[in-house]
Amino acid sequence: MAKSDYPITASIRFLRNHNIDFQPYLYDYVEHGGTAHSAECLGVDEHSVIKTIVLQNDKKQGLIVLMHGDKHISTRNLARQLNMKHIDPADPNQATRWTGFLVGGTSPFGTKTALPVFVERSVWDLPVIYINGGKRGFLVAVSPNALNSLNPQSVDVAID
Repeated sequence: MAKSDYPITASIRFLRNHNIDFQPYLYDYVEHGGTAHSAECLGVDEHSVIKTIVLQNDKKQGLIVLMHGDKHISTRNLARQLNMKHIDPADPNQATRWTGFLVGGTSPFGTKTALPVFVERSVWDLPVIYINGGKRGFLVAVSPNALNSLNPQSVDVAID
C-alpha cells in the first residue's frame, strides 16, 4: 500500500471508519491566518471553509460550534437557544485536552472527548464544505451530510 501524501490524523481515521468520502488539501499554515488564508490557498470561497470552535458553557462543559469562515458566533444567541446562562470560548489548553487537537488544527471528527456539536443552519445548504482534518495546514472537503456522523444540532447564531 502506497504512503498517503497527507497526514493520517484521528480525524482521518474517523472519516475512514465511518465510510465518509473526503478530499484532502494541504496548505502552508500561517499563525493567525484563519479561514481567509486557507480559503485563498485553496482557491475557494471563505464562506464554505468551516471553522471548528470549541466553547464552554457556564458549567465549564465543552461544546463545538461549526461556523462559516466569514462569520462569527453570537455566544449570547447560542446560550439563549441552548437555555444556558452564558457560553464563552474555551481556554486553548482546555480545548486541546478535550479534542486532542491543537488550536488552528481542530477538527470536529475524531475528538478525544465526545463533545456536543452545533452546526450553523446555513452550512447544510452548501454543496461542499472545507473543514479541518486534524492538523494545522490541513483541510478536508466533505459533503455537509458528513456532519451527520457527529449527531449535531442546528443553530442560528451567525453574525458578521
